[in-house]
Amino acid sequence: MKDYLFVMRGLPHMSSHVQETLDQMLTTAAFDQTVSVLFVDDGVLQLKSGQHPQHAGLKNTAAIFQVLALYGINELFVEAESLASRGLTLNELILPVQPIARAEVNALLQRHAIIIPG
Repeated sequence: MKDYLFVMRGLPHMSSHVQETLDQMLTTAAFDQTVSVLFVDDGVLQLKSGQHPQHAGLKNTAAIFQVLALYGINELFVEAESLASRGLTLNELILPVQPIARAEVNALLQRHAIIIPG
């Protein structure tokens, strides 16, 4: 079994990339691999509650994020500096995540055998 870390960097609802990455996460976890997720840069905006992309004709990925735990994906990290620079707090997010400092990101990356940028 390998440890996978998916790094979510991009804005939500800009393309199908977030949806495709979520599908890849679920598939990886379904094959009994260990999956963790790190949200950095604009990727933290994917977790902001109260978004309504369907009003713009886009798919709402919040429901998919909600099922991560059902697939055993429980290690969710958010870079604290990215969150703060976008004016967000942990209370405004749709999932419970563990904040980590930018200085700790390299150590997190080193703990995983496979890193998938998103």
